[in-house]
Parts: sequence; structure tokens; C-alpha cells
Amino acid sequence: MTFTARAQLLAEFLGTGTLVCTVVGSGIMAESLAGGNVAIALLGNTIPTGAILFVLITMLAPISGAHFNPAVTLAFTLRGELEIPKAVKFVIAQITGGILGCLVANYMFDLDVFQISQKIRTGPNQWASEVTATVGLLLTILVCLRSKPDAIPTAVGLYITAAYWFTSSTSFANPAVAVSRVFSNTFAGIRPEDAALFILCQIVGVFVAMVLAKGLLEEK
Repeated sequence: MTFTARAQLLAEFLGTGTLVCTVVGSGIMAESLAGGNVAIALLGNTIPTGAILFVLITMLAPISGAHFNPAVTLAFTLRGELEIPKAVKFVIAQITGGILGCLVANYMFDLDVFQISQKIRTGPNQWASEVTATVGLLLTILVCLRSKPDAIPTAVGLYITAAYWFTSSTSFANPAVAVSRVFSNTFAGIRPEDAALFILCQIVGVFVAMVLAKGLLEEK
């Protein structure tokens, strides 16, 4: 089944928006219910994120490929599987959808709709975490595409669930998510200056993942 370009852009817009709305909304809810216990708050943020990724990828992958992430779109462009004009449109849809998802989450929890985060997320350890998280996410997708495509929704959901906990940055691994979370001064937020460095590290992660995937998938 082939879907129109408009349907594909809508899938990327809605998918990324729903993902960010879930990340930010569950972060706000988790922090308000955790009574100051950061571990419980993070758990309350993690489970919904992994769950919604499974739902969104299962639902929208047949339409657009379910990238929801400029890093993923960049990887498929570098592989020659996506033309540059289409990739640019995907990234625009992802970023605008993500920002709208963040604003909706702010509104649902009776916060100022437009706000800029002051949440500090910086330092070499967190930058290394974003490279690591992005490499792992891209390898999960690229290798599963070859080994077991039907498992991608589960694999990606579980990978991000795990990466929330084994990276000090809580695994953004997504430039659209980094940009969007700038607009939430909450548990899930990130300062604009920190988001810029996160995005740079995520792009580095894409290129590292491409090299590793090529080695892993090399055939005789």
C-alpha cells in the first residue's frame, strides 16, 4: 500500500507531536505525584515513553516509516533511501509537531503554554550519553530492519525504556525532541543552550552508528 506525501508528512507531524506530548506530559504528572522521589518520577516518565513508541511505530510505520526523529531521517538519507527534499520536509514536520505536542502538554497541565526551560542538562558525561544513546537507537533500527523488521516497534520502545536509565542524559537521542523540550520548564525540559549541544552530539551519533551498522551487516 502506497500513501501520499501529505499522509506521510501528517504521520511524522502527529507521531512526533504525540511522542513529545507523552514525554513532557508524563514528566509533569510523574514529578507531581512522586513526592520529591526523583527515581519514581523518572520511572513514571520512562514507562509511558516506551509504551507510546510501540503504539506510534506500529500504527504509523506503514505510512511514513515512523521516523519521528531527524536523526533517523538523516540516517536513511545517508543510506540513499530518502531523497533530500523529502527528508527536509520530514524534519520540518517532526520539529513543528514536537513543539506543538509540548505546548499541548503544558496546556493540559494548566501551565503557561509558552515557556522556555531553565532545566540544566550539560557536561561531557551528558554529551557522551547523547552520542551513546543515539548510536544505540540507530543500531536498533538498522540492524532490526535486516534481522527482524516486525520487531522494530518493540525493540525501539524497549531500547528507549532502557536508555532512560543507563544514560545520564536520560536518552533524548532525537533532535526534534531536544528542540521541543526547550518549551517546557518542567521535569522533562532542557535549556536552549544545552539542547544545541545535545543535537550536535546526536548528529555525531548518527555517523558513528552508520559506520558500526555497515560493519555489523557486512555479508560475504
